[in-house]
Amino acid sequence: MKHSYQLSDIASLIGAELRGDPTYQITGISTLRNAGPDDLTFLANQIYRQHLPTAQAGAVILSADAADEFSGNMLIMANPYLGYALASAMFDSTPVGESGIHPDAVVASSVQIAENTYIGPNAVLGDDVVIGAGSQIGAGVVVGDGSVIGSNCRIAANVSIYHGVVIGNDVIIHSSSVIGADGFGFAHHQGQWVKIHQLGGVVIGDRVEIGACTTIDRGALDDTVIEDGVILDNHIQIAHNVRIGENTAIAGSSGISGSTVVGKNCIFAGQVGVVGHVNICDNVHLTGGTIITKSLTEPGSYSSGTAFSNTRDWRKNAVRFNQLDSLAHRIKTLEKKL
Repeated sequence: MKHSYQLSDIASLIGAELRGDPTYQITGISTLRNAGPDDLTFLANQIYRQHLPTAQAGAVILSADAADEFSGNMLIMANPYLGYALASAMFDSTPVGESGIHPDAVVASSVQIAENTYIGPNAVLGDDVVIGAGSQIGAGVVVGDGSVIGSNCRIAANVSIYHGVVIGNDVIIHSSSVIGADGFGFAHHQGQWVKIHQLGGVVIGDRVEIGACTTIDRGALDDTVIEDGVILDNHIQIAHNVRIGENTAIAGSSGISGSTVVGKNCIFAGQVGVVGHVNICDNVHLTGGTIITKSLTEPGSYSSGTAFSNTRDWRKNAVRFNQLDSLAHRIKTLEKKL
């Protein structure tokens, strides 16, 4: 579907100051370097500022300090990246199924489905499932007995939601994610592993987005909880009884071990690992590849590991790293002698 908007409409939606022709028609959104006369673009990263004077875009979202470098239509706002995020919704072409239940869906007689919902082909809804108004359940989605999905949710194809899961409103879950599988709980006895049955559930708040192939395990006794506004990237593992605080963002390939509590407004970069049974306070930023082995009680940025270098130097430094303990003891001995 082709979209077309006047600049005045876009400015009103994103809360920007319009400088230029309010009737100018925009039919797409693109990058600063590739945008053409019909496209909207934005300048949020100063790395790309060099391309602004030669940009061919029909309009640019930018901050006031860069306005002198572009001669065309402009949408001025303090946070251009926010403007881009808001404008992107106007050009979203994600297919939306018509309301109704596809004839190839399998829906238990006790399921409660609100108005304006869509249940796709080969979806399976178990006993006592509840689907809120305006939600979209994609092809091949399985929703286990007693699970509740709120209003205006979008569950993409082939998502598996186990029994006893509660999902809030305006939640997006991308394909192949698994919500509510058993947590990794076993007791060791005489050389064998005895399964601990996972009796809790998963509770997901409002406005949560969960990336493709991400897994959130059900709790062993209490629930695993993902609070409002959390965003999770692809390929993330959230173990049993974890709690993630409001508006926390976690990037791909990260793993959170069992019974860990993560605070509000945290940011975890890719491949972060957190051991179990620790607490991370609000407003913590973990850089890529960081491993957390104990609780963090002070906000701020944390990192672990050694910086990359060419392989020859890295090998030398790795040897020296392993010598640090003996070197520290030698220094202490020398200090005592002095």
